[in-house]
Amino acid sequence: MELGFTNVNWLAVIAGTIVAYGLGMLWFSPKMFGTGWAAGNRDLQAPDSPPLAARIVQLAGVFLLALVVGVTATTNALITAILAILATAVLIAGSGLFAQKNGYAVRVEAGYVIVTGVILIAAQGLL
Repeated sequence: MELGFTNVNWLAVIAGTIVAYGLGMLWFSPKMFGTGWAAGNRDLQAPDSPPLAARIVQLAGVFLLALVVGVTATTNALITAILAILATAVLIAGSGLFAQKNGYAVRVEAGYVIVTGVILIAAQGLL
């Protein structure tokens, strides 16, 4: 059984990962949505710099989503990538609601997943 990695555009996967991860660092910073997001997380005090473990897990997640998009691009299955991105965003939103985050924090987190998906799809189309 072939896993579909044969024709993956690795340049687009890596470039998309880097851009989307970089956006995440900005997205959750006080310069964008970080202050309101932290307040919506039951008054979480955002650190000056995200913990290393959080950064590693976030990078792995973005890379895996980029890989999903890259694999679906090899079979022209864009709808599958879009559904995976939307499913991920909805699961993140549900998790946030269970954790009793406010609506703003939930929208920031789910919105980041959707914007990340757009970046990853665009990387496949442009590179």
